Order: sequence, then structure tokens, then C-alpha cells
Amino acid sequence: MSRTRFMARALTLGLLVFVLSCTADRPSPMGVATPAPNADLVGDLLSAPTTLLSATGLLKCSPMPTYTASKTIGQSGGTIVVGPHTLTIPAGSLDRPTTITAVAPSDKVNRVQFEPEGLQFDKPATLTMSYANCNLLGKLLPKRIAYVDSDLNILYYVVSLDLLSLRRVQGKLDHFSSYAVAW
Repeated sequence: MSRTRFMARALTLGLLVFVLSCTADRPSPMGVATPAPNADLVGDLLSAPTTLLSATGLLKCSPMPTYTASKTIGQSGGTIVVGPHTLTIPAGSLDRPTTITAVAPSDKVNRVQFEPEGLQFDKPATLTMSYANCNLLGKLLPKRIAYVDSDLNILYYVVSLDLLSLRRVQGKLDHFSSYAVAW
């Protein structure tokens, strides 16, 4: 593929993702997060123009080792580091000391599973996830954190900030479950 053609497709894809991301995270009038489209893992997006219509999904990455961390966090807040990912819980987020476990499994998707599942925060926690081990697409398109189910279906995107120079994405969580790096 010529460089000009590659750049044109990349620009078109980037513009489409930008437009989709401007509307995908808006809550409905009832305050419920907008569901994300059902997307498979990222494949060769630039090879077929028809895939531009479904240009959202989980970022494909090189598998890292499995990382596990567990820590009891109380009313004063705290930080849990699980491999290259960090969860920061601010003071006042939890009413009582709670043991939190985080697992980042070895996979082709950078993801973290938190327990106890369903834990609610009084103040949002901040999850920072690395995508330093991910493919070229991770360098070209804005990343965000997706709330995923056990089959890695995207349920919705959390409000996220792509820290491109650090190759990390940061998002606010109000409850626990599983989260993955998406674009």
C-alpha cells in the first residue's frame, strides 16, 4: 500500500473515531451511560474500507505476564499498582476498610479485573492503564477505558483521558468490575 493511501485511510479512520467518540460517551437524559457498540478485537482495520463503519474496539496488545495485587483501602484512600496499571482511590471514597484485589491477566488485551465486583465508590477512583505494549493503532488513535464483561464485550466507555506521551490512558471509575484499553 502506498504511503499516501495509508495516510489517507489513517486520517479518515481517525476522523471517524473522533466523531464517534464525541457522541459515544454522552449519558442519556436519565444519566445512564451510552452502551458501546459490540466490537471484536482490533484486526487489520486499514486493509478494508468497510471496517471503518465499526471503528471501535479493544486495543490489540502483546501479552504481558499476569500481575496480581491486593491491598486494604480505608477512608483515607490509597493506591494499588498491578503491573503497569494503577488504581488511585481518593479519601472519602470508601466508608470502611475494604480489601481490593486487582488482576491483570496475560492476554492480547490490556485489562484489569477488580474485586469485590460491584463495589461502589462515594467519590470516583482513577484507573491509569498502560498501552506501551500495544500495536501501531495505539499510537494513531485516541484511547479510552472500556467497561467489559467476562467475554470482553464492551458494555460502555468510561470518561477517559489519553496521555499519549506516557502511552497511558486514565479514566474515572464509580464501581468495580473489569476494564480494558480501547480506542
